[in-house]
Amino acid sequence: MIPKTRLNHQISVPEVRVVNEEGQQVGVMKTSQALELARENGLDLVEIAPQAKPPVVKIIDFAKFKYQQKKALTQAKKNTKKTEVKTLWLTMRIGEHDMQIKAKKVDEFLAEGDMVRIELRMRGREQAFPEIARQNLEKFIKLFTQPYKTEVPIKRLGGTFALTIAPSK
Repeated sequence: MIPKTRLNHQISVPEVRVVNEEGQQVGVMKTSQALELARENGLDLVEIAPQAKPPVVKIIDFAKFKYQQKKALTQAKKNTKKTEVKTLWLTMRIGEHDMQIKAKKVDEFLAEGDMVRIELRMRGREQAFPEIARQNLEKFIKLFTQPYKTEVPIKRLGGTFALTIAPSK
């Protein structure tokens, strides 16, 4: 969202630091003088840095300023990457080959920059052997070739062991 910008007569401070269209500092002057200078050039007086002492204002066309702000905002949005959390499920009776295939899939997710949540589900009588489930999960983790860091260590959540990893940079 573009923050509310004060311009022309909305600027109520007695003195301002003025910057011209080219970005060169004109100096500190009374707000009325700065308004007159902007009016002579047929432009607006736009408050750029209200928190500064004295506030910084720029003599510029407000429509152009607003357009540049919007463009910068969309560019910033475009450059951000949303990290996804991919979930991979394992069972207690998973075969060695299936484990290797799923480990390759985890490597792909890590290479793409996604976080991976690995869940090993225990069903029925399997829940009586949590140490075997933990061993299976640790054995699975050793198959990864991509570097990673552990975001959430191995935890037991009911009938499931879960672990979350992220790519290390």
